[in-house]
Amino acid sequence: MLVEEIMSEPLVTINSNDRIEEALELLNKHKIRHIPVVSENEQVVGILSDRDIRDAAPSILEENQNRQILQHEVSSIMTTPVITVHPLDFIEDIATIFYEHEIACVPVTKNNQLVGIVTEKDLLYRLIQLTGIHEQSSQIEVKVPNKVGVLPNVTKIISDRNTNISSVFIYPYQDSYHEKIIVLRIQTMNPMPLIDELKQHGYEVIWPNIPGLSK
Repeated sequence: MLVEEIMSEPLVTINSNDRIEEALELLNKHKIRHIPVVSENEQVVGILSDRDIRDAAPSILEENQNRQILQHEVSSIMTTPVITVHPLDFIEDIATIFYEHEIACVPVTKNNQLVGIVTEKDLLYRLIQLTGIHEQSSQIEVKVPNKVGVLPNVTKIISDRNTNISSVFIYPYQDSYHEKIIVLRIQTMNPMPLIDELKQHGYEVIWPNIPGLSK
């Protein structure tokens, strides 16, 4: 999935020489947490968050306390330089950037022009959709050897029972190169017959582990 499919647009932006008070008003008015700071030609020069304002003026909500900070220019507290991404980047790359740089949003640029923004919330919502958890379904986790042909074999068992698969995820079993966990979300509320059949074919179902079913 590409960044352009999940990014937010149009955008609320602010200039670096605008006052912090204006930025705070925009944050509150639009119920957002981040504002890209742009130049006159819409190039990203910084990013401003509600946290930046709180850190600069920890008593901002107290009457007559630290009010002078609000008259300073946005450039005095904005974060710069800014990590940006392209609309055709993959959302997996965004997740890696969020994790490695411990940030909560990235502006999206094309030809050095701001075209969108992606936040942690945008990414998390789309990942939830990708798992299929928003649909009526059941989750099965199967431990399998890491070799060619295993995944189609498992999915064939499911398709032979006329059961639709909402999503498939695969990850290493306890960091092992030799075994994998296949996580399947299937469109049935009664996975018991399917779990039994997977076990009869020699697969180890580790979730749900139903006592009494075939091993």
